[in-house]
Amino acid sequence: MAYKKDLSQFNDFILNEFDIKDINDVTHQIIRSWIVHLLENDITPRSVNRKISSLKSFYKFLKREGVISVNPMSMVIAPKASKKLPEFVESDKMNLLVNDFPFENSFKGYRDKMLIELFYGTGMRLSELIHIKKDDINTSKSQIKVLGKRNKERIIPLSPYIIKQLKEYLEERSKLPDCQTDMLFVTEKGKKIYEKLAYRIVNYYLSMVTTITKKSPHVLRHTFATHMLNNGAELNAIKEILGHANLSATQIYTHNTVEKLKKVYKQAHPKA
Repeated sequence: MAYKKDLSQFNDFILNEFDIKDINDVTHQIIRSWIVHLLENDITPRSVNRKISSLKSFYKFLKREGVISVNPMSMVIAPKASKKLPEFVESDKMNLLVNDFPFENSFKGYRDKMLIELFYGTGMRLSELIHIKKDDINTSKSQIKVLGKRNKERIIPLSPYIIKQLKEYLEERSKLPDCQTDMLFVTEKGKKIYEKLAYRIVNYYLSMVTTITKKSPHVLRHTFATHMLNNGAELNAIKEILGHANLSATQIYTHNTVEKLKKVYKQAHPKA
């Protein structure tokens, strides 16, 4: 639907501005003028790039089908889109949630708190967390094994605090009458937890302490990485814990740290 909308907008533009009805009459200059038109109408570079991507796919299709002989998109350069800084929860808000929030004194309360703690304490992905088995936890070595992207296993260290929380949660979990699965996180009926439920749990509790736009498990992953970096952790160590294939994916978190330094500088320096 998005691609169709992009192509309809382009079609309207070439028809209204240039009275072009034949796709073969479209040149790269005309496509560039469409891009300028979009940017002048306050369409973000990110959205413009999405529309360019739609057009590229369309022209590749036309070339493959023999409708056109020359692809004008080969001479079109997309505008640079600024990297969006990852949203994260401030330290004081996370401390409020994990240390002072009144979770229910029930299996649901223990499970929800454990889920939040594990996301924030390890930075793991949603897909990784819901597939954790009880045997993946090694309390004597204070570590947990997760299966990441491309079936790559990695070991994440656990703090003594999280180990204590895990033991309390597992004790409550053992009281469930119909729990037959070996998965770590389960529903109140003893079934394996599913992604939508885990997402709803995180969204609900983050809504209690923060007003940031996104309130998802991935925000807790960003929060883990940002707080680690702000407290002196090496970028390479964060990369390994997060399971990033290369350092460039982890470096996005340095931008948050730089922004924080700028803020402190502006508040503290007399000449700022």
